[in-house]
Amino acid sequence: MKRLWKVGELAKLTGLTIRTLRFYDQIGLFSPSAHSDSGHRLYNEADLSRLQQILSLKELGLSLDEVKSVLTGAQFSPLEIVSLQIARLKENIQREQNLLVELEYVSNLMQLKQPVTVDDFTKLLEMMKNSHEKYVLERRMTWERRLDLLGDLVDGNSDDSN
Repeated sequence: MKRLWKVGELAKLTGLTIRTLRFYDQIGLFSPSAHSDSGHRLYNEADLSRLQQILSLKELGLSLDEVKSVLTGAQFSPLEIVSLQIARLKENIQREQNLLVELEYVSNLMQLKQPVTVDDFTKLLEMMKNSHEKYVLERRMTWERRLDLLGDLVDGNSDDSN
């Protein structure tokens, strides 16, 4: 027998909010494969695979409209999506490694009481800015998730399992 998850179970499993999953259903991005006799949304393993694709594409910075377009147009296979994520992660790691090297260089200059040039500081500040923008984006996404949770509480969680 195939495993089925209710929306509340899927939310806990994925870290998404029930409200987000309902919204995805409402806009036709991610709908359940079935409904129980009592009307509860039921998701299967294929649905989980689609949700992984959606989250991967969002992680790449695509808007929900772009994600929907990619998924309906079948422009990317799951392997291509994972490969894109790997490439993006490698870029982030490289950016952080470059920042680390520059910070160590400036720190070394300071420890040796060597002058730190305006170019050194400018380069360091630019690298910090790029790293900081990523941090700000992640914080914004965290706050959006918290606001979704707050919205669920305000809604009274009247139908958490629906």
